[in-house]
Amino acid sequence: GFPEGIQGPELMDGMRRQAERFGAEFITDDATEVDLAGDVKTVTDGTGAVHEARTVIISTGSEYRKLGLADEDRLSGHGVSYCATCDGFFFRGKPIAVVGGGDAALEEALFLTRFADSVTLIHRRDRLRGSEIMVERAKKNPKIDFAWNSRVVALNGQDALTSVTLEDVV
Repeated sequence: GFPEGIQGPELMDGMRRQAERFGAEFITDDATEVDLAGDVKTVTDGTGAVHEARTVIISTGSEYRKLGLADEDRLSGHGVSYCATCDGFFFRGKPIAVVGGGDAALEEALFLTRFADSVTLIHRRDRLRGSEIMVERAKKNPKIDFAWNSRVVALNGQDALTSVTLEDVV
């Protein structure tokens, strides 16, 4: 239902507002204990509060690593993304950069070749840390280029990301 498309963070925000409108309560805390036996389940949070429900959905999620750059938060959702499967479509026909050298970065880069004209994998070393099979797949893909011994030092663009500035670490 989004003819112009929206990125993941905007979609999540809209879904949260809709759920709140219909009475959902959001508790942002760690679950320290769960009891899923019986008809009524309990979840104890970090404050010691016990929450009861007939159904508990466990969504552990994942945590992305930020680069820690000055404009990263400002450009998040405007060219900076942390989820290739969520946002890859929005970058169709554009050059894409992926930062990292492990299996997660290789998997994201390979996935993004479905949409991008080119994918540049930026890695601070001269060889990848990923598994041998993932490294070989990436090296054989004609859409993937490598920026070896490099790190991103700046994200450029006013309203959206337009380029990245790299530094040669050697």
